Formats: sequence, C-alpha cells, structure tokens
Amino acid sequence: MSTDITYHFNGKVALITGAATGIGLATAKRFAQAGAAVVMAGNDMEHVQRAAGEVGANGANVLPVQCDVAVEAQVQAMVEATVKAFGRVDFAYNNAGIMSRNTETSDLTAEEWDRVIQINLTGIRNCMKHQLLQMKRQGSGAIINCSSMGGLKGAKGLSAYSASKFGVLGLTRSAALEYAAQGIRINAVCPGFVHTPMERIVSAGSDEVLAAMAQMVPAGRFCEPEEIADAVLWLCSSGSTMVIGQALAVDGGITT
Repeated sequence: MSTDITYHFNGKVALITGAATGIGLATAKRFAQAGAAVVMAGNDMEHVQRAAGEVGANGANVLPVQCDVAVEAQVQAMVEATVKAFGRVDFAYNNAGIMSRNTETSDLTAEEWDRVIQINLTGIRNCMKHQLLQMKRQGSGAIINCSSMGGLKGAKGLSAYSASKFGVLGLTRSAALEYAAQGIRINAVCPGFVHTPMERIVSAGSDEVLAAMAQMVPAGRFCEPEEIADAVLWLCSSGSTMVIGQALAVDGGITT
C-alpha cells in the first residue's frame, strides 16, 4: 500500500458519497491529509458522523451530511449544504453503491434489479447533475465516479451489479465529452477486489472463498482501500489534466 504520495489541495473542497466505510472513508482521509475541506455523505447519519469524527481528529475541516443518493432531492440538498459551508465543490467522488445478490439472471427479482440500478446508476446520475450545475457556475471541477472491474467485464451471478457498473461508464464517458471544454473533467475508477465490508458479502463470509478470489489477482492479493483513494486523488490532481472520460482499472491486473 502506498504511503508517500503527496498532493496539495489546500483551499479545495472534496465531496464524497458512501463515505462512512471502506473506499469512501479512505478517500476522505486522503483528501483531508492533502489539505482539502471534506464533505462526507452517507445514508446512515450515525455512521457518517462517526467516520467524520475520525477524519477530523487531526484538525481537518469535515462536514458530515446524510444523503440517500437514490433520492434526487436529498442529493440536491447535499450539494447545497456543501456550497453553503465551503462556497464551492472542486472534487466529487461518487462512491456510494451496493452489491446485488449472487444469482442467475432468470432468478433475479424486479425489485432487486430496480434497487441496484436506482442506487448504483441513477444515484450517480443524481449526484453528477447537481455537482455539474455547481461546477458550471465555478467554471471548474473534477468528478470521479466509482464503477468496478464488473463494469469492464461480465460478472457471473451479478448481472444487476455488472449492468449498473457498465452504465456508470457510459454515463461517465458521455458527460465527460459534454463538459471537457467547460473546465470540468469526469473520469471513473474501476476497483477490483478490495478489502472492504463488501468483500464479506461477495464471499458470503468464507475465508476459503476470499483466498480463492485473491488467487485470481495477478498481483496476488486484494487491493487496499487507500490504493483506490490514491487513484481518485490522482484523477483530481494537476497530474491528470488531460485525462478525460477514462475508466481507470485499479484491480491488480485482473482485467488486463
């Protein structure tokens, strides 16, 4: 895991959804360490406040916000709260998402399909809409959407999840073309297997399954949340100013 990557985001504002645990929390910590003010959003305010306390323990400027990304009115309120507190939105990492049940496509219920698509795809659309409205007023900004290696290749038993993540890439690439000339860069990260609470869902809590999954990774191990966070910060940095509409796989080589 990288520990010596340094960015300088003093005076910048980063908005992160799904920020209470896993990749979202790691990304919030990385932005705070880089000097940015951080807005941490999640649908469980108790968990978000606890995570925000952890991120802000060293003096970082952190605002916890409750938001269900599937509800556009809540997303609009989240962005408005960010602007009210800090005046702008420089970076947005749309990380919130859920995993679908592992099942054959013919056994997937309409309710399960709708829930995954509503959160994983429509939720990112909701976030992008209101982030873009603010970034257009500013004339600048960077948006990073969280897809998945499941958005780059099929995932047996996870058709709803994979479809939602493929959709995120289509949305990312289309919007990136629309806003590139307006000073707004839009990209996506595609994590592979990552040490987060979601891995226990995918593996059904089985250490044997986790070990088998790790053997599928050419690098020989799971990613750490901080490694995804580092990719997000790079995509927001001056080191990636001509990176637009890309799907950056951070998966240890699985999709190579």
